Amino acid sequence: MRKIILNLAMSLDGYIEGPNGEYDWCFADQDYGMTEFLNQADAIFLGRKSYEMFIDTDPGLFAALKMYVFTDTLTSVAGNAEIIRSADFDRRVDEIRHQPGGNIWLFGGAGLVAAFVAKKQINEFLLSVHPVILGSGKQLFDVKHRIDLMFLGCETFSSGLVQLRYTFKPQFNMDMIDF
Repeated sequence: MRKIILNLAMSLDGYIEGPNGEYDWCFADQDYGMTEFLNQADAIFLGRKSYEMFIDTDPGLFAALKMYVFTDTLTSVAGNAEIIRSADFDRRVDEIRHQPGGNIWLFGGAGLVAAFVAKKQINEFLLSVHPVILGSGKQLFDVKHRIDLMFLGCETFSSGLVQLRYTFKPQFNMDMIDF
């Protein structure tokens, strides 16, 4: 089964964009492992706003990735993209995960990430924490309850950026114990 990997930049205080939707605080001075990451992925899950941002800034940037756009408002998408409606979320995600292929990059936005977190459909969280405090903006995690994660590792870069890797903490099941 293919892995779904959330790979996002975030500020030290947990924001994925500044108060005016800006991303100018994201470092672009190094590769930060993106080439290797993209070599292992062949699909991307993203919401409408993220899709529109990609199309507006550089439509060919991720042309090698099959795009799955989670939206109930768009009626069409361009190129190598496909729309997934909220009513089809579970069925389509399951179908896509079971298709042959590489990893699936979960890019966002925050609402889509919250849906994947709630359904525990993320195999790995790869969070690039930038050494900046934004003070406000859009938070990465919009969850209402505690979620325990298990640390998988980290990498630090000369710029001060730290990449953290987590997965969901396995749940202990009392039914598995033979008394």
